[in-house]
Amino acid sequence: MTAFENTNGFKVIQQWMAEKGNSPFKFQTDTWWKFGNGYSGMVIAPTGFGKTFSVFLALITDFLNHPEKYKKGLKLIWITPLRSLSKDIAKAMDEAINEIGLDWTVGVRNGDTDPKIRQQQVKSMPDILVVTPESLHLLLAQKNHIRFFQNLQCIAVDECHELLGSKRGVMVELGISQVRKYVPGLKIWGITATIGNLDEAMEVLIPYDVKKVKITAKQHKKIDIIPVFPDEVEILPWAGHLGAKLADKIVPIILESKSTIVFTNTRSQSEMWYQLLLNAYPDFAGQIAIHHSSIDAHLRIWIEENLSNGKLKAVVSTSSLDLGIDFKPVDTVIQIGSAKGVARFLQRAGRSGHSPFETSKIYCVPTHSLELIEVAALKEAVKQKVVEPREPQVLCFDVLVQFLMTLAVGDGFYPNETYERIKQVYTFQEITDEEWKGIIDFLTIGGSALKSYEEFHKVVVMDDGLFKVTSRKIAMLHRMNMGAIVSDAMLKVKFISGGYIGMVEEYFISKLKKEEKFILAGRVLEVAMVKDMTVYVRLAKGKALAPSYLGGRLPLSSNLGQFLREKLSGALNPSASEKELKFLHPLLVSQEKRSHIPKDDEFLVELIKNREGYHLFMYPFEGRLVHEVMAALIAFRISKLAPISFSMAMNDYGFELFSDKEIPLSDEILKKILTRDNLMVDVISSINSAEMARRKFRDIAVISGMVIQNFPGQQRSNKALQSSAGLIFKVLEDYDPNHFLVRQAYTEVFNMQLQEQRLVEAFKRIEKSKIILKYANTFTPLSFPIKVDSLRQTLSSEGLDMRIQKLIQQASKGRKINE
Repeated sequence: MTAFENTNGFKVIQQWMAEKGNSPFKFQTDTWWKFGNGYSGMVIAPTGFGKTFSVFLALITDFLNHPEKYKKGLKLIWITPLRSLSKDIAKAMDEAINEIGLDWTVGVRNGDTDPKIRQQQVKSMPDILVVTPESLHLLLAQKNHIRFFQNLQCIAVDECHELLGSKRGVMVELGISQVRKYVPGLKIWGITATIGNLDEAMEVLIPYDVKKVKITAKQHKKIDIIPVFPDEVEILPWAGHLGAKLADKIVPIILESKSTIVFTNTRSQSEMWYQLLLNAYPDFAGQIAIHHSSIDAHLRIWIEENLSNGKLKAVVSTSSLDLGIDFKPVDTVIQIGSAKGVARFLQRAGRSGHSPFETSKIYCVPTHSLELIEVAALKEAVKQKVVEPREPQVLCFDVLVQFLMTLAVGDGFYPNETYERIKQVYTFQEITDEEWKGIIDFLTIGGSALKSYEEFHKVVVMDDGLFKVTSRKIAMLHRMNMGAIVSDAMLKVKFISGGYIGMVEEYFISKLKKEEKFILAGRVLEVAMVKDMTVYVRLAKGKALAPSYLGGRLPLSSNLGQFLREKLSGALNPSASEKELKFLHPLLVSQEKRSHIPKDDEFLVELIKNREGYHLFMYPFEGRLVHEVMAALIAFRISKLAPISFSMAMNDYGFELFSDKEIPLSDEILKKILTRDNLMVDVISSINSAEMARRKFRDIAVISGMVIQNFPGQQRSNKALQSSAGLIFKVLEDYDPNHFLVRQAYTEVFNMQLQEQRLVEAFKRIEKSKIILKYANTFTPLSFPIKVDSLRQTLSSEGLDMRIQKLIQQASKGRKINE
C-alpha cells in the first residue's frame, strides 16, 4: 500500500482533495489501489461518504499512473438507474476533472438528452458517459457500435441494489456481457449503500472468472428519526385523513430548515401534499415545487437545479429523488406515511445531511395512527442494521429476446458464439439448449405457433450464418420500444394555448368528463378535450382530483413486517425510548379490551358480527400483496366447508372476508383453513391463475416485441395492448402451451404476484403460532382501517366520510355497552 501512496496518481488526487479541505477515506484508497491492480468489485458505503469518487477517482488515479494504457475515446461508462441522477453525477465529475487539470469530457445520454447532443456523441464519444440501462442498449443497437467501446476501461453501476431485483438489472447484465466481448479485460464495479445480500449481488454483477473484491466502508451514517405526532390519538384509525391536520405541523419544520425534501409513496399523494402545504402556508408559493416521473422533463431538471443551489425551500417528491443525488442544501427529509421498507427508508433519509459525518434528519408523518408502530419498527431495524435483500430475477426470456433483437438491429450476431456468452450471465446460467432453440426460432420465424404470421419473421439469417435485421421499419420500431418498464398507456397533458405539462394514465382520464378538474405538477387543470392520446387543458381554480396511477401503493417488506410484529407484541409495555408506542397507549389498550394484541408467537383472528353481517379479520402483517392471495385462499377453503361467498379487503397488516351469512369458525376449522398442506394447489384453485398469467403476459409481450406499444407519433392504448397480447396468449396456450414466454408469465405470477416464497414462509410461521380467535360486535383499532379501505373502493369521498362517522359512532356505543 505504501508503494501505491508514493505513485504520482495518488499524490495528485490527495493534493486536490486537501485543497478542498478533504482527505480520502480508507475504502476510497482501497478501491483506487485494487482498481489499479486490475480488480473488479463492489463498493459498499453509507450515503454521502463519496462512493461515486471511490470508483471515478480510481480511473483518474490509474490514468495518471499509466497514461500509456489510455487511448482517445470512451474510457468509463457510468450506469445509473434514474435519469435525475445523471446530470448531477456528470457535473460533479466535470468539476473534479477540470480542477485536477485533465482535458477529459463528460457526457450524459438518456431519454432527456437533446437529439443533437446524442448525434455528436455517436460521431465523437466523450471520455466518460453517464447512461441509463436503456441508453446502453440503444448504443448497442447502432451500426458499427464496437467503435464506441474499443478503448473502454471500466463500466460502473451506480446504486446497483436498485437495479438488482428488476428486469432493468437484467438489461445491465446483458449489456455488460456484450461489451466484455469487445473489451475482454473490462473492469466492472458496482456501488451501493443499502442491500441485504451483498455476496449474491456481487455474483449477479460480476459472474465472471476475474479478480474481484468487495470493499466496505467502516464509517456509519448517523440518522435522526423523528416522529410527528397528531394532537390526539384516534382509537379507530384510518388511512389518508391525517394529512390536513398534520400539514400545520410540517410547515414549521420546513421553515426552520435550509431545504427539505418531502417524500411521498405515490404520484397522486405528492400532488395532494403539494396542495395541502400551499393551503396551510400560502407564502410557500414560488418557494416549493413538486417532482415526479410524470412531470415534464424540463420542469424536473429546473427543480433539481434549484434544489441543488438552495433556491427552493422544499420539494414534494416520489421515489424520483430517492437515489444518489447530492443536494447539499437539503438538511431535512420528511417521509409522508410509511416507507414500507428499511432500504427505501435509509435511501430517503440519506438525501439530508449528504456530507460525511453530518446527521441525516428524517421526520416520519403518519397517514394514520397505526403507522407510528411502523416508525418504532423502522428505528429497531436501523439500530440492528437489518436491510432487505434484493432477489435477482432469473430466466427473463422477454429481456433476452429484446437484447438479441438489439444485436440484430446493430451489427448482427452469431447464435452459437452468443449462446456461450449468455450462459455466463447470472440470470441465464440455467438456460437450456431447448429454450435457446425456441428463442432463435421465435426471432426468425415466430416459433411453431406464429410462423404463419409474417410480422413475427423479424431476423434474417445471412449466408455466413449471421443473424441480422434487414428491414428499416422493424429496426426503427425496435429502437422506439426498447426498455423493460411497461407503463400503462400515458396521455400527454398540454395547454390548449400551447405548452406541455406532463403525463397522466389513460384509465384516470377515461373517468373524467369535459370541464372536470384535476391536479398535475401542482396546477389545477380543467379538461377541454382529449384527442390523439393528448389531454388539452385550461388553468382553473377550486377543488380538483389528484390523478391516481395504477400500482402506486408499495407493499410492506418482510423485514419490516417482522419488526412490526415484534413491536406490537410488547406494545403495552414499551421501553423508555419508544415514544411512538407510549403515544399510542390509549389505542393499544382499546385493542386489548375489545379483542387482543397478538404476541410474537400468536396469530390473531377476529370475527365481528354487526348489522351488515359477518366480518372475518386475520392479521399476518405480511404486506398487501401477500394478504391479497391469502384472502382468496382462506375464502376458497371456507367455501369448501360451507357454501358462502365473500367480499374481500386488505391492507399491510391484515385482511377482511365479509359475508351476509354466518361464517363457521372453531379452533378445528381454523386449523384446517390455516394449514400449510396443499398450499399452492389451493392457491391455484382459489385464483384464476390463467387470467393473471394472461395479464402478466401483456408486459412480457411488449418487452419481447411481440406487441408494439409505440409507433411514430402515437402510442397504443392500454385496451389495445391488452387485447393484442390476450389474442397471442390464447394462440400460444392452444397451440404451443410450453412456449418459453407463456411459462415465464406463469413463473412471474407465482414469484411476484402470488409471492410464493413469502406466502410459504408466512404459513410456516402461522403453523407454529398459537391461534387466538376473538369475537366482537364492533370494529377494533386493527380492523377499522381495513374496513375503511374496503368502503373507499365503492363510495365517493363525501359518502365515505359520512359512512366512517357512522361506524365510529356505532363502535363508541358498542364499547360503552361492553364496558
